[in-house]
Amino acid sequence: MKKGLSDRKKHILCSAIEDYIKDASPITSGGVKDKHINDVSTATLRNELNALEAMGYLKQLHTSGGRVPTTEGYRYYVSLLLENFEVDESQLKKVEEELSERTTSLKDILSSVANLISKATNMPTVIVANGYDKLIIEDIRIIPLIDGEALVLFKTKSGIVNHTIKVVASEKSCDDAGKYLTKKFNGKTIGELLEGDILYSSLAEVESFKNLIDSLIKSMREFISSKKLDIRGERASHLLNENEHQTVVETKKILNLLGDEDGLCEVIGDTSTNENNITITLGDENEKVDGCALIKAPIVINGTPVASLAVIGPERMDYASIASAIKVVTSELNKIKEGDT
Repeated sequence: MKKGLSDRKKHILCSAIEDYIKDASPITSGGVKDKHINDVSTATLRNELNALEAMGYLKQLHTSGGRVPTTEGYRYYVSLLLENFEVDESQLKKVEEELSERTTSLKDILSSVANLISKATNMPTVIVANGYDKLIIEDIRIIPLIDGEALVLFKTKSGIVNHTIKVVASEKSCDDAGKYLTKKFNGKTIGELLEGDILYSSLAEVESFKNLIDSLIKSMREFISSKKLDIRGERASHLLNENEHQTVVETKKILNLLGDEDGLCEVIGDTSTNENNITITLGDENEKVDGCALIKAPIVINGTPVASLAVIGPERMDYASIASAIKVVTSELNKIKEGDT
């Protein structure tokens, strides 16, 4: 981000970008004077806009027309936004109520969050579950199903992870295997369970269910390494209701990105180490985001980062309200304590 903007230039740029986000009207000196700085002449404001354009924050689409923000202009704006970010907790009054009705299934919790954020922001929302290996095990239950399958339930401090494995096993074998694994890995993470081959203290002790545990380990390794995305892309369609050609182009890029699971995982990545909680990626920072913007945050439950969340939209979107919505929901999730799930 470039330094050295005067307070007036900073005020003009941020106010103009906020206006443009709201109605997509080109930025003009007259508009700035009418809405924001009426004690300065139009000529002076025109010079300020010329300077901001020369610095790369604004650009003219037509010689005689007004200006619009550049990606660099958006970057300056969102950087200031994140520096001075304050949560508007009144924006999502129903969040606590909706989350209090969650099930204990971690998958259902994350799905509920994706739906909640998508509705609140009216933008496509993606959740990448990338922290299951960090979950701390409290109990493991294995339930035999029909047709050679068994349901494995990992009770963790952040919710229950359920997974179906292909194995033929009796009810007693499933019960014994669950108790054995719980005793051996209580207080450890799922990742530790899957790190290497389990050292059996006595083969005779596990003879009746060793095959079941081996099948569970193999299947869970594949499950943890696979892409676990919850994509709510239906909200992208409302952008097509606008008549601007640029918005149609942006919407197509958003839809293309939503259809690229590998690309989504790459650009959303692992946000668990993000100290600022909210980050914003613009198109010039990743070619897969060209023409789009991502507002990202980690989802932390009971102190464990379990997933990464991203709202995807055009560069001209309401960063402040979307970031606020994400912050309120993720903060509420992080309040979940052991015993609440």
